[in-house]
Amino acid sequence: MTAGKIRSVTSANLAGKLVLVRVDHNVTNKDDGTLKNDEKIQATIPTLELLLNQGARLILMTHVGRPKGKPDPKLSTVTVAKHLETLLKGVSVTHIGKTVGPEVEKAAKALKNGQILYLENVRFHPEEEGEPQQQAAFGKQLAALAEAYVNEAFASCHEYEEASTCAAARLLPAYAGMYLEKEVSMLGKVLQDPARPLVLIISGAKMETKIPVIERFLTTGDDILLGGCIANTFIAAKGFDVGTSKYEPESIEKAQEIMLESKKEGCATIHVPRDVIVATEAVDGAEKLCLPVEDIEGDMSIFDIGKVTVERYKACIAKAKTIIWNGPLGLYEINRFSHASKRIAEAVAEATARGAYTVIGGGDTIDFHVRYEHSLDAYSFVSTGGGAMLEFIGGRPFPAIEALKR
Repeated sequence: MTAGKIRSVTSANLAGKLVLVRVDHNVTNKDDGTLKNDEKIQATIPTLELLLNQGARLILMTHVGRPKGKPDPKLSTVTVAKHLETLLKGVSVTHIGKTVGPEVEKAAKALKNGQILYLENVRFHPEEEGEPQQQAAFGKQLAALAEAYVNEAFASCHEYEEASTCAAARLLPAYAGMYLEKEVSMLGKVLQDPARPLVLIISGAKMETKIPVIERFLTTGDDILLGGCIANTFIAAKGFDVGTSKYEPESIEKAQEIMLESKKEGCATIHVPRDVIVATEAVDGAEKLCLPVEDIEGDMSIFDIGKVTVERYKACIAKAKTIIWNGPLGLYEINRFSHASKRIAEAVAEATARGAYTVIGGGDTIDFHVRYEHSLDAYSFVSTGGGAMLEFIGGRPFPAIEALKR
């Protein structure tokens, strides 16, 4: 999959046209109602400015969270729309509390050149992720609003289909946004003969979404560094007690298979933490201990990788020529359990400065950097995708991107 095969928005003349733009502004609010961060929104600005400067009339749509097909005021796009207007100086951004229907059609037709209409959360409609015939019908309603389509939502371009990323795109002249095109190009470098050694740093809660990537990198990479609940499952699979830690008992057999495969000649080495940071509760004032994994017992829970493991991981990173990082290593939201992620961030940044090709991605990874003021400019590329990034480098086809190749 290469960027050259995709129709780019940079080659389109959409002056005066109604353009339906699928963005990924899936940013949740903090307790005070403000956005958690705006990195995903910032990534779409160049494409929006390109279209606005041409005099296009933009209709923006995104999902926020997982409302399960029902309206949820906490997951409305109104906060995102208001924030976007502060970023696009002098541009009118009008939010409408619906996604399709006569009111939306009327508001779209009333747009003047260089203005934006921001639709309500597409996932308030069950059809967005529904059966193929439901998606087709919803996509037809969305496509009827516009004369052209632009996809600037790489993080929403998973291997499964959605009405707003696939069905609508197939009914209109469709183009890739500038950042989506860059995602495909930059992540494609990982698939196309990457410089070795190749290191994958992977963490997170669910084995299901990570196994395909780990299995791919077993045969294409050199070192796979584990963190988070994934690491806990591998620790348990090695026969150690993980106390009250979060892990997936149903995935232990799969983890054992992967570790056996890793021992074969020519396969990447799976690095499972040898020591961990434990506590009895996940609060900032909790007493924490750094223990070898064999000493975990009782009501202890793992919340980060340990100091010895950090040094082992840093040694792998120091030798690497290509590094992919998806997911903080511990419970980073609590400062006491964020220190391993900070050391790894420093090590990957240093590797980048030495000439390594480094890609980081995932909502939590980006939030960690913003929260602790670690510069995202320290890496070769920052992907807006989490699951999408992993699936792409795992080699899966993306129907939403295929729809842009017509």
